Amino acid sequence: MDRAQAPAHATAPFVIEFHHPPVDVSPWVSTFFHLQCDRARIEDVQPATMPMVLVVLEGKARLQIRGGDAFDSHRASLITSLSAAAPIVIEGPWHAFGAMITPLGWAALTGARSASQWANRMVEAGSLMGPEMTALGEYLAHGHRTGMLDTAGMAAQMARVLRQRAMPVVPRHGQAIRAVADWLGASLSPRLEDLVALTPYSARQMQRLVDHYYGLGPKLLAHKYRALRAAALLCHPQTPAVQIAHVAEQFYDQSHMIREIRLFAGCTPGQLTRADHPVMAAALDLRNYSAIGPKVAAMPPGLGLP
Repeated sequence: MDRAQAPAHATAPFVIEFHHPPVDVSPWVSTFFHLQCDRARIEDVQPATMPMVLVVLEGKARLQIRGGDAFDSHRASLITSLSAAAPIVIEGPWHAFGAMITPLGWAALTGARSASQWANRMVEAGSLMGPEMTALGEYLAHGHRTGMLDTAGMAAQMARVLRQRAMPVVPRHGQAIRAVADWLGASLSPRLEDLVALTPYSARQMQRLVDHYYGLGPKLLAHKYRALRAAALLCHPQTPAVQIAHVAEQFYDQSHMIREIRLFAGCTPGQLTRADHPVMAAALDLRNYSAIGPKVAAMPPGLGLP
């Protein structure tokens, strides 16, 4: 278990605990997490990270999609793939337990539904992942209220339900999903032709597959994870200067970097370490990009902390 806190200037402590999933669940889940904050209200932003299951143990949240609808949280919610960072307002005290879902997990746990068609939403988790996920949300909330379940127990219960729910993925599609992860993990700015070279599919076929399982086409997906990983490096106070310089080199100019990081991470590079945004800080924690490979988009070799 890894534990982190929000910056000291926060008005009340925000604590996040990360739990590594069991080996047999790890293809579907990059990490389990527990969030806790005793503030009465949090106005924050949810970066455009991978989909997540969010069981609200206490409090409630509203997610405002950029240029679109607003969605209220359920006991067990599924935040689908986001194409841009989304403001989130949380009424506290706030306790939540959840899981970051990998693209292979999206395929296995939703029955290979189109991530692009379901993108940019927060829905009741059981609507896409079966009634067992709805029941799990109530069970975890009861366990939290009664003290019967700690975060390790919640992780074990969620892993159990995910094992029961997961469905086979077309083998060739699974290989393509893994190839996309390898492609993203090779560079902050991967080339599209390199992705096609990793698979037996044509460029047009890969366009459709990436859109189906990731919710964005390859070009926008590469831009999204370039911005998110750049933001994670810029957020961390111990990132070496040479890596900061490398991040800047990935963009045409400073205004380009500012636009993309603001679009996908939720604020400008200059605001990343100053703003009181605990949800954003948790999503952009550098550990999220050093421990997830090869499942989503690991930090490329030579970047991040040892």
